[in-house]
Amino acid sequence: MGYKVVVAGATGNVGREMLNILAEREFPVDEIAVLASRKSLGTEVSFGDKTLKTQDLATFDFTGWDIALFAVGSGPTKEFAPKAAAAGCVVIDNSSLYRYDPDVPLIVPEVNADAVHGYSKKNIIANPNCSTAQMVVALKPLHDRAKIKRVVVSTYQSVSGSGKEGMDELWEQTKSVYNPVSEVPPKKYPKEIAFNVIPHIDVFMEDGSTKEEWKMVAETKKIIDPSIKLTATCVRVPVFVGHSEAINIEFEDFLDEDEARDILREAPGIMVIDKREDGGYITPKECVGDFATFISRIRQDSTIENGLNLWCVSDNLRKGAALNAVQIAEVLGQKVLKKG
Repeated sequence: MGYKVVVAGATGNVGREMLNILAEREFPVDEIAVLASRKSLGTEVSFGDKTLKTQDLATFDFTGWDIALFAVGSGPTKEFAPKAAAAGCVVIDNSSLYRYDPDVPLIVPEVNADAVHGYSKKNIIANPNCSTAQMVVALKPLHDRAKIKRVVVSTYQSVSGSGKEGMDELWEQTKSVYNPVSEVPPKKYPKEIAFNVIPHIDVFMEDGSTKEEWKMVAETKKIIDPSIKLTATCVRVPVFVGHSEAINIEFEDFLDEDEARDILREAPGIMVIDKREDGGYITPKECVGDFATFISRIRQDSTIENGLNLWCVSDNLRKGAALNAVQIAEVLGQKVLKKG
């Protein structure tokens, strides 16, 4: 006996990826429903070797369904997630709406799977921000060994983190560089993204940081340890898929780079590719379509007493969104619902 699963936002980049990953990982699905907004009603999407037609999220009855994976943004989530939860369907939400709610667990299964038991307060579980998800997978096993005091992270985030509009804008602007007859002014981003980098993701806050940077701080504290100090600079780069991060970590105790490398090799969800030679590291292009979070360039930071630097790369549509949501569903099934 398997699960009755709903994917809301099935026509978007993340929703389609959720369907791919459910099929790839052979999640025990007895029945599946794919939902979208009214304007996308009837659009066909793939689930394994099946083709499914989308139903209307606004009128869907969640009664009798087990799990709903939401990839629809905060607005529709605010309206429909409580309805699904009230009908007895556990919502796993990819938006930012519930991440900071103390009654909603924020989960990265490799890091804090046991937090899933807190779902029952609202029948909702939150998926973290894409840039946070891959980082905490790398930080947690190191924190368990030497306790992290402070993290300085600079991100290099792909345009797919902004959805289809961001990917289209990069594509059209790149073409326009080689065909100057057509001009493609910025719409999704505040400045041109083609052949450029933009140190601005989400809105600016009073202290000069952006909301994306604030998210990384708040989510890391909630997922791993509230005592960790973290500062971030989040940058959008002209890459279609795959987020990269340069992470500097200061520990309470000394941690040798060789031991750190061994710890990360043994940690769940991580692949270490770290050769000190040309090409002995992973770039975002190479991580696309993979489940792993890749770690490279592990080295001591000699400017502080107990410091390490590392390079972290992951497919943001997978580990940063769809894969993490499906992994949460797997944990929910194994630890709580126990079907399939």
